[in-house]
Amino acid sequence: MDEGRRTGTTSLRAALARRWAQARATDEEGMSTAEYAVGTVAACAFAAVLYQVVTGGSVVAALGDLVESALSTLA
Repeated sequence: MDEGRRTGTTSLRAALARRWAQARATDEEGMSTAEYAVGTVAACAFAAVLYQVVTGGSVVAALGDLVESALSTLA
């Protein structure tokens, strides 16, 4: 095996081992309850906005026109 390649692999392994040890040393293990709550509220707000956009008159009319146009080309 080439000496330069062996040294590069060894240093990469050492760097990964140091990073893994650092990651394991931290006491955070994921999102906290507050982060889940904020994420849930944000997802609900996004869903509400999306629902209002999709059920708005212009979107429904545009989708209706699109379906009607597609069906008329098939007939």
